[in-house]
Amino acid sequence: MTDNDILLWDETLFKDLSVLEPDYLPEYFPHRDSQLDALKFALKPALRSVRPLNCLLVGPPGTGKTSAVMKIFKEVEAHAPNVVVVKVNCQIDSTRFAVISRIYRKIFGISPPNSGIAFRKIFEKVVNFLISSEKVLLVALDDLNYLCYEGGHTNEVMYSLLRAHEQYPGVKIGITGIVNDTSDLYCIDSRVNSIFLPEEIPFPKYENAEILDILKDRIKYGFYPKVISDELLKLVVSYVEKTGDLRIGIDLLKRSGFNAERRGNRTISYEDVEKAYEASKLLHLCRGISLLSYPEKRLLELIARKGEIHAGELYKSFHELTHLGYTRFYGIVNRLQMLNYVDADFSGKGQRGRTRIIKTKYETEDILNCLERS
Repeated sequence: MTDNDILLWDETLFKDLSVLEPDYLPEYFPHRDSQLDALKFALKPALRSVRPLNCLLVGPPGTGKTSAVMKIFKEVEAHAPNVVVVKVNCQIDSTRFAVISRIYRKIFGISPPNSGIAFRKIFEKVVNFLISSEKVLLVALDDLNYLCYEGGHTNEVMYSLLRAHEQYPGVKIGITGIVNDTSDLYCIDSRVNSIFLPEEIPFPKYENAEILDILKDRIKYGFYPKVISDELLKLVVSYVEKTGDLRIGIDLLKRSGFNAERRGNRTISYEDVEKAYEASKLLHLCRGISLLSYPEKRLLELIARKGEIHAGELYKSFHELTHLGYTRFYGIVNRLQMLNYVDADFSGKGQRGRTRIIKTKYETEDILNCLERS
């Protein structure tokens, strides 16, 4: 190693570290043109002070759903003073009161009282403001399915917002829901479905070339030139493909850069990436597991503890634990497989060779640690 290879104490590999943050919104949002166009079309009526179409963005974690909504909301906020946009994280705001409080804070700039005031009073104040100011409200319910788990508030929230115009003529509200899978919304009842009727916008996993293109763009603006080689970038891409989550690739780049700086090196090495992946892998795994529903977590825990198990035996244990039926069990197994947490392959044994052997794709200890934290 020469003196030119050594990073001085006051030097950095990062041109702009914010580009490598998971919530960074790039000007160039590649490989999501059709999704952005569909979202713009659905929300366009709001710009003309007309109630917009409701939307449901569906796709695995790390496929750009939330970023797409935030990008469109940012444009709407900049060019449409007649529209109020609010993004609600339903993992945090998981009750009807919490959701309307988040909307109230966006409109009035202060929080409503935490106690001593009914939901109806806060809701009426929000609605009356929208009517008197002739504004349209766009609400994005991120991880909408979390309203199902925390006491079943989904129907209360959706019904209040979607039927507001019947009780308060002149109010215009549109809902954009964000979920990983439509099966997550099993708790929505028919009266809500009959008025929600969303435009469903799918967000598939990024393909290899798309991942490479996106990460190259982040590297271009996030690092100084020649910090990471093309060969190591391909390694990062392979890890993204393995996990199915683009955010792990962005996190990997950032952690790899920190590792190189810690060594005082001007370039990222193979060891820097491998060490970063050990941390990013668990971060990604725990984040993903935290998004699972209660039944999904319990089934994943059973699989992790069993190591390898036949589907019939697993269903028996799952039913005893949750009292859920086989259809729900089968759907959860398929979802865990789609999210790359488990393998659920047919063994070739049993009736017509259709016996499934189910096992985890991660270390048991890693899964149990993440379940304990979630």
